[in-house]
Amino acid sequence: MPDGTLQDSAALSADPYGTLARLRNEAPVCPVTGPDGRRFWLVTRYDDAKAAFVDPRLSLDRRNALPGQYQGMSLPPALDANLLNMDPPDHRRLRRLVGAAFTGRRVERLRGPIQRIADELIDAVAPLGRADLIAAYAAPLPIAVICDLLGVPRSARPDFRAWTDALTAPDPARPERAKDAVAHLWHFFTRLVSDKRREPGDDLLTDLIAACDGDDRLTEAELTSLAFLILFAGFENTVHLIGNAVLALLDHPGQAAQLREDPGLIEQAVDELMRFDGPAPLAIRRFPTEDIEIGTVRIPAGETVLLSLASANRDATRFDQPDRLDIHRAPAGHLALGHGIHYCLGAPLARLETAIAIETLLRRMPGLALAVPRDQVRWRPSIRSRGLLSLDVVFDTGPGGDPRGSAEASLMNGAGRADR
Repeated sequence: MPDGTLQDSAALSADPYGTLARLRNEAPVCPVTGPDGRRFWLVTRYDDAKAAFVDPRLSLDRRNALPGQYQGMSLPPALDANLLNMDPPDHRRLRRLVGAAFTGRRVERLRGPIQRIADELIDAVAPLGRADLIAAYAAPLPIAVICDLLGVPRSARPDFRAWTDALTAPDPARPERAKDAVAHLWHFFTRLVSDKRREPGDDLLTDLIAACDGDDRLTEAELTSLAFLILFAGFENTVHLIGNAVLALLDHPGQAAQLREDPGLIEQAVDELMRFDGPAPLAIRRFPTEDIEIGTVRIPAGETVLLSLASANRDATRFDQPDRLDIHRAPAGHLALGHGIHYCLGAPLARLETAIAIETLLRRMPGLALAVPRDQVRWRPSIRSRGLLSLDVVFDTGPGGDPRGSAEASLMNGAGRADR
């Protein structure tokens, strides 16, 4: 296959689903020039991507990359000892230890606090009649949840939020802010781990410190790296997931109305919203440990392979009418949360947060509508994440600040088109 099937990655940001549909048909495994000018191989078909997730020859360990290969986001070595950079047996050992602390029972205990946070955030904006839902709702909700989960003291949360903002919404004019934020977070987590050792709390970080299998425990580097990963993945992905889901429902007012009328559909709807427009278009980069074939394309050892989750989840060979949002769609094994040993450890928490965020918003703001024309909604210019820069909405409020309004009419006006 000639190099340059997709000359650069800009098209993946500008028109992701149109570009990916063309690639699935014409070049399902093709070379792409990344944002840093380095080449990677993009895999776009569902069957190829799913098989690649469980192929032991595709390594997450950067040491298996050839010099000069595209490696995505880089972190200091002190924050790199996490599940996204490990292969078995180290990956298996670390996941076993983390899994002992990150349980479904612990996540379920967060249901009440998450609901309280969602209601408080809506209480704050309800009297205003207009808000940026990303800044006012989708972003502060998961950061508050992560702080509660990890046991971050309330006195430290303003600084913590500033660092996460600098990291997840970097200023192109001040690139040093993101680097400084990483350094601040590393020092913060190092101190927090030390504090939790002296004074254990009822939180995940304390449980991770105590997690053991015989004499095997997490090292200091593993603890700080895991805390950072839980923060970054749990915060950024959930912000984008909530924002993307709200926009999708504004675009499909009939679906929103059905979900409002039958809240029991929320868990199934969240699964479909993840498939339809998830927050992570690409899985973490992989490096072949030997020459391999994906589809009919040979990829040399040490080069970079990226699996397109966004494309796999719109593959018509797996999903009927994949470009259609359908909250009644039966779960059909989408890849938005990964697959195999690399299935997202935080999946239960992401699902719970998103379900509560969406159900609360639909219940308390039935008249929600876009405040700007649909074609003025702007996405982050990134191939690594799929998220909105902002989501400006308006809503009617009645006495006491309780939102009210005609759901169908308002959503139709906000989307600017009929439901599909």
